[in-house]
Amino acid sequence: MESLSCLVLKPSPPTRLFFPPRIPQMALPGSAFVFPFSMDYQLPITTAKLALKPIRASTSTVPTTPSTTSTVTSSPTAASTKKVLVPIGFGTEEMEAVILVDVLRRAGAEVTVASVEPQLEVQASGGTKLVADTRISTCSDRVFDLVALPGGMPGSAQLRDCEILKKITSKQAEEKRLYGGISTAPAVTLLPWGLLKRKRTTCHPAFFDRLPTFWAVKSNIQVSGELTTSQGPGTSFLFALALVEQLFGESVAREIGELLFMHSADDKPRKEEFNKVDWAVSHTPRVLVPVANGSEEIEIVTIVDILRRAKVDVVVASIEKSIKILASQGVKIIADKLIGDAAGSIYDLIILPGGVAGTERLQKSRILKKLLKEQDAAGRILGAVCSSPTVLHKHGLLKENKATAHPSSITELSNPVDGPKVVIDGKLITSMGLATVSDFALAIVSKFFGHARARSVAEGLVFEYPRS
Repeated sequence: MESLSCLVLKPSPPTRLFFPPRIPQMALPGSAFVFPFSMDYQLPITTAKLALKPIRASTSTVPTTPSTTSTVTSSPTAASTKKVLVPIGFGTEEMEAVILVDVLRRAGAEVTVASVEPQLEVQASGGTKLVADTRISTCSDRVFDLVALPGGMPGSAQLRDCEILKKITSKQAEEKRLYGGISTAPAVTLLPWGLLKRKRTTCHPAFFDRLPTFWAVKSNIQVSGELTTSQGPGTSFLFALALVEQLFGESVAREIGELLFMHSADDKPRKEEFNKVDWAVSHTPRVLVPVANGSEEIEIVTIVDILRRAKVDVVVASIEKSIKILASQGVKIIADKLIGDAAGSIYDLIILPGGVAGTERLQKSRILKKLLKEQDAAGRILGAVCSSPTVLHKHGLLKENKATAHPSSITELSNPVDGPKVVIDGKLITSMGLATVSDFALAIVSKFFGHARARSVAEGLVFEYPRS
């Protein structure tokens, strides 16, 4: 039997963290997205020519390789592939882990998700179940270009107590290769390992007082030599793009940012609402998120994580024969139940995630089609992001409603609105997808509970959100 040298602790309930938001940002020169850097040196700029390679997602039952709308490659040779380790444990923050993996894979990195637990299946802090690619013990003799630690509690403590991971990360630092942590990971994991010495560092604001005072920096992103740190789930895209820039260069990071819709704050309005109606319910809102092989993991995890933070009852249901799905960038997610088992309940809102292959499969599900038509007939709420508004359109459920979608799909809609990140029309809510889904999920929280609840959740994410 394989020997693990990680200390396995009896899990305590995952901890959700709330704190006041950090604020100032600046735009990276020439960039189309906001990139709030605080750094000790200028990151290298690549002169490599970019190749955008749209990959048609497989429609097979289980995709054999991750599929994506667009992939950016900075080098034509496999020998130059950057190898990245993302460890996870019980209570790891799912948004931070999944966004890291998704963004780095889009940039062309070979990302290994390794469990520090005895099993590959890990329950994240918000209840999402992720499946690692391997156990951490298989990574002890491998060389990585980057070791990136997601946060979350008690996830960061689980990572801290894994001796194998400590040795891997310590060697990474000693040999001047890239490493980093987000949210609680800098203070809870890297600090006890002695890997923050003489390094300017940021972290989750609730843990900021644990950092050495002279070296602590209140910024969304802090790059100090080989170390990169960041504040929380709401800064995960910025953290991932900072790492992409260090691995592949500024031009690749900029291109990935554009593909993810990481636009500047003034580029697009957060949301636009038409035919305003009240969504408030007298009970805990129930939301169904159907998923399929090829669904976009960023969208699934972000929506579910944010809604659960707001105390919404969320059910993730697989339309496949198994509750295990392989998402568009290769992240393995375990749904709560099969769609057939979920179909017997009534939901206040059904949300369809995007992803090219996933959208195609959602459209073909007879059970889901029946559920969507019943939802519409009963006057209950429907939601869709990225390419999935086309599913509602093809089932005749959009009617004359205004909606938005991914730019590659928006022309298929009967009454498209091109501009806002989120469009609400009566009891329909749609979004462009990817990095806009935080605004999408927070708009739902606001409609169910009011602006104050949405802002409170946003503060817990370290996600900048309007005061009114």
